[in-house]
Amino acid sequence: MFDQQLANTQFWLEKSLSDMNQNEWEAICDGCGKCCLNTFIDSEDEDEFTATDQLREGEQLIFTNIVCQYLDNNTCGCSEYENRQTLVPSCVKLTKENLKDIFFMPQSCSYRRLHEGRGLASWHPLLNNGDKTKMHQQGISVKDKTVKDCDVKLDDFDLYIAEWPTKDSD
Repeated sequence: MFDQQLANTQFWLEKSLSDMNQNEWEAICDGCGKCCLNTFIDSEDEDEFTATDQLREGEQLIFTNIVCQYLDNNTCGCSEYENRQTLVPSCVKLTKENLKDIFFMPQSCSYRRLHEGRGLASWHPLLNNGDKTKMHQQGISVKDKTVKDCDVKLDDFDLYIAEWPTKDSD
């Protein structure tokens, strides 16, 4: 729920991500839904796959337009937010502790933008009275661009590779 009083403080200009309280941390999320997209790492060494917290030389993060079955296409939010990690164990919860491994988040991610010193984008809901319209208009969110993972055969994931999730603006 949008908190105008919190937004008016412009806390993100004065505090680092690590200094934010839980309400401030949650408010930084722009609600684009891109973190719910399925991604994979394209590697030159395809025979050897291991979990990673960083991209290695020759690897590239590939986005698809396949989204978690619990994503609400209208709000771009999780319909099972409180239970998401129980229902989807691979769902990554971004925290202050794992922020250093943020390579898997899209360039437009507000946490990533702040972590990299780029500030909030002009389309961020905190700068628009909680409204996501600008974000949707600029094509930043997943709204009307996805297919649910439960409707796609795993072997067909390469048919759903998408470039739009890499888009960022200002």
